[in-house]
Amino acid sequence: MSESGAVVRGARTRRLLRRGASGVRRTFRERRGLIAYLAILGPGMVAANAGNDAGGIATYATVGADHGYTLLWVLIPITISLGIIQEMCARMGAVTGKGLADLIRERFGVRWTALVMLALLIANGGVTVSEFVGIAAATELFNVPRFVSVPLAAGLVWWLVVKGSYKRVERIFLIMSLVFLGYIVSAFLARPAWGEVAREIVRPSFSFHPAYIFTFVALVGTTISPYMQVYVQSSIVEKGMTADDYKLVRADVWAGTIFAILIAFFIVISTAAALNPLGIRIETAAEAARALEPLAGPYARMLFAIGLFGASMLAAGVLPLATAYSISEALGFEKGVSRSFREAPIFLGIFTFLVATGALVAMIPGLPLIRVLLVTQVINGLLLPVILIAVLRLVNNKELMGEHRNSRFLNTVAWLATVIVSALSLLLITATIFPNLFPQ
Repeated sequence: MSESGAVVRGARTRRLLRRGASGVRRTFRERRGLIAYLAILGPGMVAANAGNDAGGIATYATVGADHGYTLLWVLIPITISLGIIQEMCARMGAVTGKGLADLIRERFGVRWTALVMLALLIANGGVTVSEFVGIAAATELFNVPRFVSVPLAAGLVWWLVVKGSYKRVERIFLIMSLVFLGYIVSAFLARPAWGEVAREIVRPSFSFHPAYIFTFVALVGTTISPYMQVYVQSSIVEKGMTADDYKLVRADVWAGTIFAILIAFFIVISTAAALNPLGIRIETAAEAARALEPLAGPYARMLFAIGLFGASMLAAGVLPLATAYSISEALGFEKGVSRSFREAPIFLGIFTFLVATGALVAMIPGLPLIRVLLVTQVINGLLLPVILIAVLRLVNNKELMGEHRNSRFLNTVAWLATVIVSALSLLLITATIFPNLFPQ
């Protein structure tokens, strides 16, 4: 072997060893085409689809039932905004090798970080409860009582994460995402007016009616949540992706975003086609599934229920994980799905606490879930602008990002998206606290 060849091989081996504690792995950038994308597929797809949780499905179903196809056009700017925000976080993870909470602590101080993490813990704890309530609602549609389904679901989620490796967890999360395909079939079973659907997508309309404004704001607010940014960046880091993988990281984020919003699109279509013409009002995803049966058939109801179950299971795993990542990073503790309890007790302890608490609270008879969701919605709404502004400041930091900082054009679009999303999030808080201002 020549001396130059030995040097090249040695450098490559050292680079591979740095890419993960599990040993030498083939770099993602050395792969080509579909194989390369499949190798890196995961963080972006899982994070975006976790946003289609029980609350999100209920919101999309309500949009279709109450307003028909008239709000479909909003999903286009939502896709752009979500994709840009997630891509910036994924890029930071790949370039810096650090999670979002870790960077916030380093750049903005411990006290500010502690406040943000406390808010995230409370908000994600409340939303985790709603995910187990979604699991209960979905299984009760198949006559399985929540006192059976919720403990089993919680045990499965806990076992998967605590006893599994990151690779296995990611694969299971990706498989869970496939249940969303049922909503596409459900939409076709509802026999929508596709011509009208096409017109409403390309012909934006707006109404100043309070109910329309409330739904408009809720649609945007339910799609972009702080835990999604935390999860995607931490997952990028744990998967061992680097700046060399940036193109594939970006592809994963945008593919996940488009797939997730496409599912929202079909949920709106299915309920708009079946429920809106008859003026049927719904408040939960379970109500939407029941209402679809006499109009679109039993298969539509079944597919909707299966989608609700899968979505709730996915979010019930991702939400506690995102919280455990953020708090462990902020406090400087060991973290990682592939770690044991002995190696990462704080990380896995937070995850276990959130899953157990969420499942136990969800089984309380007569739980005032709406009040719980209102409180967590307000906290998330207040937290989102803080997270988005922090992301933009970090991603434009020359010392951190170097040549991977935002371009001037991307900064303009990103700041515009941040300002609009933040304003709508704060407007949703106002509507939540003072519902009389926006009667539904």
